[in-house]
Amino acid sequence: MLEADEKLRGRIITNLAAHERSARQDSSLRPAAVAMTVIADDAGKACFVITRRVKTLRNHGGQWALPGGRIDEGENPASAALRELSEEIGVRCGPDRVLGLLDDYPTRSGFRITPVVVWAGTDVVFRPNPKEVAEAHRVPIEDLDAPGIPKLFQLEESDRPVLSVKILGQDIFAPTAAVIFQFREVAIHGRDTRVAHYDQPKFAWR
Repeated sequence: MLEADEKLRGRIITNLAAHERSARQDSSLRPAAVAMTVIADDAGKACFVITRRVKTLRNHGGQWALPGGRIDEGENPASAALRELSEEIGVRCGPDRVLGLLDDYPTRSGFRITPVVVWAGTDVVFRPNPKEVAEAHRVPIEDLDAPGIPKLFQLEESDRPVLSVKILGQDIFAPTAAVIFQFREVAIHGRDTRVAHYDQPKFAWR
């Protein structure tokens, strides 16, 4: 069992520090951040947090997502990700819980997503905001090494492959899947893997 302990925390910090992060400098993209949050389940197993957005949201309603949103004026990616983590599921973490950043991911809908890896640790209770979050789940990180992850397919409208990962019995697509996959590759396994070239399904282009 992969435990949410100090050994894992140190491993993630080391792997992220060794990764030469790709930062996008494109003023046409609106800056956003997501929290790739490491958390323990009741047995101490290392998990990450994923949510399902309420269907009534104007943008991407009903879709699976990592806690996150736009970076407000005066914020950086880390502070924005921590704010969104608190606002969406009631998990409050200080700046000392930020372990590092993954690569920026440009979306079809015009955002530049910066993934922030956050250590929430143990004894954490979710308090989802019902206006934004329909479901919040802990997914064992070990599940990301299951056969068939990731899965790629082609769209007629794109020359780039679309990436997905299957978790909770669902196919989760890029951009969320791209962040999750790179977290597995870089933060957990220390592999120099890039994901910005993977496309998104058409329903996520708006």
